[in-house]
Amino acid sequence: MTGGRHGEPTPAGVAAAETAALGTTVRVVVWPAEQLDAAVEAVSGELARLDREASRFRPDSEISRLHARGAGLYFLSEGLAEAVDVALAAARFTGGLVDPTVGAALIELGYDRDFSAVADDPDTSPPAGSAVTGYGTLSLEGRLLHLPARTVIDLGATAKGLGADRAARAAHRATGRGGGVLVSLGGDLSVAGTPLAGGWPILVADEDSDGERATSQVVRLARGAIATSSRRLRRWRRGGRELHHVLDPRTGLPAEGPWQMASVAAATCAEANAASTGALVAGRGAPDFLAGTGLPARLAGEGGEVVVLGGWPEEDGGTVPVPPPRMARSPYALGRAS
Repeated sequence: MTGGRHGEPTPAGVAAAETAALGTTVRVVVWPAEQLDAAVEAVSGELARLDREASRFRPDSEISRLHARGAGLYFLSEGLAEAVDVALAAARFTGGLVDPTVGAALIELGYDRDFSAVADDPDTSPPAGSAVTGYGTLSLEGRLLHLPARTVIDLGATAKGLGADRAARAAHRATGRGGGVLVSLGGDLSVAGTPLAGGWPILVADEDSDGERATSQVVRLARGAIATSSRRLRRWRRGGRELHHVLDPRTGLPAEGPWQMASVAAATCAEANAASTGALVAGRGAPDFLAGTGLPARLAGEGGEVVVLGGWPEEDGGTVPVPPPRMARSPYALGRAS
């Protein structure tokens, strides 16, 4: 069970399985063990639905069909409306450090397909950054979206967290609401039901591109979610410059600063993911930004420096407190998509 790239051995009486979805590894952990098959089936179905709704890399996804049609007023499915609403809530929550209108800038940098297919291109000019239209240009009321001209919505900073939340809820429903479930999407994880005694053990670990572990800590999570954002992974080169996928909406270029990794605990994984991504974009201002959210967090720097805030435990084995939700949804938002 991991918030980075490595997991601890599964405790007795608990079952785990791994699969792939949304371009990353999915780990499903349940107790009692006999509920695993039902949980995995529910998780796979929920993530496949999100992929059909919100993937920028699938030409047949709902959001890709909107982009193909261009500017206009669209009536969204309930699921995509929820995903866009969560992305806009994250933008407000982070003061624009996380912005769903960065899609065109990411495409300009070469991140225009599933990351496994992104290749280095040393012959291009060094990227100069592209203008980001800004989340304030998007209008969503219920399921009605106004898409401005020249805007490509990218939900990468929030959809993975939302997917973990949806999948954990779906798995818990599928298992008859007994026991407990943990779902991790590439290290962003959400839990549902009754936790293991003392809380789910989570290994928060960061790796560089060669798979070497940089920093790690074991914490325990009784409810809610933990998300980890890292600048070490999903890297490629353009025009002699190494790039990564955490984009700063203020510049249209990859975020810079002293922090390589940010882990945040929150009531939902969507909220935790927004805060962890916002922290990396904030750069040197990350500690102040995270303090302003009131969320437990852990920052790790290039040289191994670690800073914990908001009640995040300093020692291994400590329980991470999870405060009530901080990220407010729109007053026009629908109820949670099922």
